[in-house]
Amino acid sequence: MLNFALLLSLVPLLALAQDGEIDGPATSVEAAGYSCDASTCQLPDCHCASTDPPGGLDPSETPMFIVFTADDAIQSYTLNSVNQFLAHRQNPNGCQPKMTYFTSLNYTNYTLVTVDWYVAGNEIADHTMTHQGDPSIEEINGNLIALNALAGIPLTSIQGFRAPYLNYSVETLRRLAAAGFTYDSSSSASIPVTADNSDAYWPYTLDNGMANNCLRVEGTCKGEPKLPGFWEVPMYAFFDELGEAGPHLMDPWLDAANGATEADDTATLEYMQATFRAHYEGKRQPIGLYTHPIHLATDYPGVPSPNSTIRMINAFLDWAQEQQNVWIVSTEQLLAWVRNPTPVGQLDNFDALRCSTPDVQENICNGMPERENGLLSHCAFPEFPFFTCYGCPQTTPTPEDPNPEQVVPDGQQARFRLPGNCSTPFWDPINGQCICTSDTCAFQDNSRPIGPNGANLTGGGTGGVFEPDEPADKGKHYVPFNGPNSARAGQEGVWAALVVGVIGASVGVLGVIARA
Repeated sequence: MLNFALLLSLVPLLALAQDGEIDGPATSVEAAGYSCDASTCQLPDCHCASTDPPGGLDPSETPMFIVFTADDAIQSYTLNSVNQFLAHRQNPNGCQPKMTYFTSLNYTNYTLVTVDWYVAGNEIADHTMTHQGDPSIEEINGNLIALNALAGIPLTSIQGFRAPYLNYSVETLRRLAAAGFTYDSSSSASIPVTADNSDAYWPYTLDNGMANNCLRVEGTCKGEPKLPGFWEVPMYAFFDELGEAGPHLMDPWLDAANGATEADDTATLEYMQATFRAHYEGKRQPIGLYTHPIHLATDYPGVPSPNSTIRMINAFLDWAQEQQNVWIVSTEQLLAWVRNPTPVGQLDNFDALRCSTPDVQENICNGMPERENGLLSHCAFPEFPFFTCYGCPQTTPTPEDPNPEQVVPDGQQARFRLPGNCSTPFWDPINGQCICTSDTCAFQDNSRPIGPNGANLTGGGTGGVFEPDEPADKGKHYVPFNGPNSARAGQEGVWAALVVGVIGASVGVLGVIARA
């Protein structure tokens, strides 16, 4: 096994290979060659690329969305990383903010996908099985099949995709549309909203081709690819004092700002607030926090806790939530609103932003920690063990065989995979039955009323002030997404994940250098 010092020396390579950075405009009006007739391309299933709010809404009637996403494997330390930013917060309707996890499966603990994320209301999306850029259809569909089989995520609920390293091709987009995905979110909005030629478009369909990344992805734009009803959700960059020459996309807190040589949390907070303000005071295009949670983990073996950065991000979210009509959302929630633009004064009745808890009294293996104690299967693979409600496979899932046959312990029967006509929290995989019907399955609505005409539309955070030298957990008080015992399984094998991850990152970096 690689020694401890060597592992730590390789960690920066993992960041370099995965940060999804951009260094300037990724498109231009000429390269895009985009045209779309808004009189014929109409919501909910067609939308032109535009910087104006959907549905003809005035910006003052438009919510300001902060899209929160995470990429790569789901493990206890990555869930803890996200929880420290979202689990203590509320949106204006009293609901805990939800987010999108673009999940790859190498070293993912499947029960945490079910327990701590999906059943708690967060979105699970596709990031390929083995973290491959410009992926094959086997990498894309294998991820769907494995997440359905071993985490109990309904196939119809996995709507979105993000390419690893943001490396996609026109064929990637065609494969996604053919596989029935609703959206891709791999392109960048790389020009500030204050510029006349800004590419910070609201999400749009590819009925008329792509309008983003036209200088980066061959064969896209100028009307291609034509994929009716398939959505592109751009990733919105932050910009420092250099403007177009100073964009920051994924994990912006890892970047140096304003032409400096080292990252500085104070400078990062300043440009994040300035970019947010430009969106908020302009046409209210969304802004995004696109994260690799490993960089913000406080419990990853051998890696110092980034206390100052954690406090800076929380300070940014606290400040943003003090503004009126600001919502922290998943990509799925953003797209639901774009397809049905609803003024801020009517969001009380907008279902996609509401929150509910499944009303389950039976003890079944369903992704609710208080109901499934002692019912999980432990799949003790040497490279990385995991837990699941749905029975251990005989071999590790691969793109070629994403759903291997089950191992059936002596005296037991094979567990039953989730059928298409039952919701995950109501499915008993041990006895193979849905404990309720569509008429009797119950949810408790936890939303609170929103004041009329947009009144009281502010959320709630920690109310903290950014102090770089204070510990990250000072004053921390939150319960994770699915209760105090969530994110509980699977520290075993973390070192194996790090070894393979950094080796893969090293290969990726060398490949980038070789192509340069």
